[in-house]
Amino acid sequence: QVRLVESGGGLVQAGGSLRLSCAASGIISSTKTMDWYRQAPGKRRELVASITRDGSANYADSVKGRFTISRDNAKNTVYLQIDSLKPEDTGVYYCHVDTSWASNWGQGTQVTVSS
Repeated sequence: QVRLVESGGGLVQAGGSLRLSCAASGIISSTKTMDWYRQAPGKRRELVASITRDGSANYADSVKGRFTISRDNAKNTVYLQIDSLKPEDTGVYYCHVDTSWASNWGQGTQVTVSS
């Protein structure tokens, strides 16, 4: 059974930084493309960053230059470093991975950016 547990969210001022973590179990995360999504209040969930098995990273245009996705294979954990936070980054951030049998989501971690 796949389990994804996000942590690291919080309330920060605009311009600040956060590092989100996604601890995976039930899979070897280094063998999968791992994704971070976010859902702002009243909006659809959107993909913000992905990291492939070979370590290639992809970002939504709205976060390029401010978000960095990385992984620690020894800890089976994926990270999302968020710098220069903006109020529009506010939302719930979810970790996601597709397996051959399911689309798997964590419970999310709340990020709130005050202006």
